[in-house]
Amino acid sequence: QVQLVESGGGLVQAGGSLRLSCTASGRTFGVDGLAWFRQAPGKEREVVAGISWRLSITLYADSVKGRFTISRDNAKNTVYLQMNSLKPEDTAVYYCAADTNGSPARVWRTARPYDYWGQGTQVTVSS
Repeated sequence: QVQLVESGGGLVQAGGSLRLSCTASGRTFGVDGLAWFRQAPGKEREVVAGISWRLSITLYADSVKGRFTISRDNAKNTVYLQMNSLKPEDTAVYYCAADTNGSPARVWRTARPYDYWGQGTQVTVSS
């Protein structure tokens, strides 16, 4: 079992910044990758960014490239999402997800491969 706890969400004006954190505990040695997803009301959950837990592999949604940066601190079992130049359309609940399925060289864009999820943190960007 892997437990994920997100923090750092909140209310920010357009153009502002937030940093989300996701700390993993439990059987973290089995984690291959971590990703941030988001879900806005009435919309499907979508990947925002992902990172391999051991390799230098990252991915980003086209809508956040150049504005968001995903990083990790293995010693703290924590992954971060630095969000700059926030837009109202970034408003959503942001979820952290972990993949433990034995593919350390893959970072998945879809939700299905991720088998552990955090509770989510709300990000609201006002115009």
